[in-house]
Amino acid sequence: MSANGTSNERKATISRITNETKIQIAVSLNGGPVTIEKSILKDKSYDATQSTSSQVISINTGIGFLDHMIHALAKHGGWSLIVECIGDLHIDDHHTTEDVGIALGMAFKEALGQVRGVKRFGTGFAPLDEALSRAVVDLSNRPYAVIELGLKREKIGDLSCEMIPHFLESFAQAAHITLHVDCLRGFNDHHRSESAFKALAIAIKESISSNGTNEVPSTKGVLF
Repeated sequence: MSANGTSNERKATISRITNETKIQIAVSLNGGPVTIEKSILKDKSYDATQSTSSQVISINTGIGFLDHMIHALAKHGGWSLIVECIGDLHIDDHHTTEDVGIALGMAFKEALGQVRGVKRFGTGFAPLDEALSRAVVDLSNRPYAVIELGLKREKIGDLSCEMIPHFLESFAQAAHITLHVDCLRGFNDHHRSESAFKALAIAIKESISSNGTNEVPSTKGVLF
């Protein structure tokens, strides 16, 4: 496992290798250019990509719907993000989903650096047709997650619905943040999930935005 962060630019690169997954992530919380020096991938058939003047996004976990959700998180959070994963999908989707959540949380924490001069708290609401979700974030250094999406299907595409909250829990634990995400209404599980990730993106974007000072936003005087 290795990490390399540039806190003032809010960028990080993460390499996490286990017997179950090989993962590379490059993230810039401010958008702009990001690169991975050498790709570990041979097949990008599930790649979710988007390149604009302000963001570069390329997600390849081997699980199409997970790619779609992480793409939404990055896009609406204003990140540039590259995620590459080779996982043991011949077993199931658990290790890949969990480990990508962990690695993404690690990359987020490394890129953010010390919690100073930011709002710390963020709230987001996002609709997708009939579905509406709410997310609340605290850059607390106290990892905790409460995820209630009310999903009913066994799978969305190749992603088990039980793994969607587990991904968010894994991300929160590794990022050292407190995270609450609820789907308030909706009957389509795709819509419920996607609105949740978009709400989370909005909440995180607010929490890491400037508060106009260089102070630590805590009565304790320290966070992280």
